[in-house]
Amino acid sequence: MNRILVAEDEHAIRSFIIVNLKRAGFDVFEASNGREAVTAFDRQPFDVVLLDVMMPEMDGFEACAAIRDLDENVGIIMLTARTLEEDKIEGLGRGADDYIAKPFSPGELVARIQALLRRVEKVKRKEKKRLKSGPFAIDLAAKQVTKYGQPIDLTPTEYDLICHLVQNEEVVLSRDALLDAVWGVNYFGDRKTVDVNIRRLRQKIEDDPSHPAFIETLWGHGYKWRRHDG
Repeated sequence: MNRILVAEDEHAIRSFIIVNLKRAGFDVFEASNGREAVTAFDRQPFDVVLLDVMMPEMDGFEACAAIRDLDENVGIIMLTARTLEEDKIEGLGRGADDYIAKPFSPGELVARIQALLRRVEKVKRKEKKRLKSGPFAIDLAAKQVTKYGQPIDLTPTEYDLICHLVQNEEVVLSRDALLDAVWGVNYFGDRKTVDVNIRRLRQKIEDDPSHPAFIETLWGHGYKWRRHDG
């Protein structure tokens, strides 16, 4: 069930929206101002956020920008009586996907949310097929790894190795754990196989393989993929 957060300071309007969204089959949560909305969003995921513009403590424009900073893919719809062109431009400029002027019909609101959800869910499906870490992007469908957009030629084992490391970033993985994950639980080869392939992988992905920035060695424990934002 899709989760919708409704941020509206007027209780009667908020209740009206919530009743109609629940009737349409959404899982609905509420906030009475922009600050509450940002706090709620930071604590749990939502698919779409509805933001009134004129709210106390933090207005809808500020809340929109803060929520967009937290999640670049969430759907955001501004609900407002302010219908001037500059208001719409500001809302869209702060990261909103849509702008609905009050008064609006429940049917139109549900239709706009459903349209936005199609875009959100399409992005989510694509995200599930991709891994990202710093300059690296891994296309799981095409089995291709790129660094700063440039493809890296990896063997199937090296590809499986980097995928497992990235999927477990900041987690120390022992040689046995890597053998089980990449070579399979029925593989009975030498643990040094892991070291050999890590060394080869570093030669292909690290700027300076002798001082690796991405695959860290933890002596006596194993290897760890360091988190790199951006």
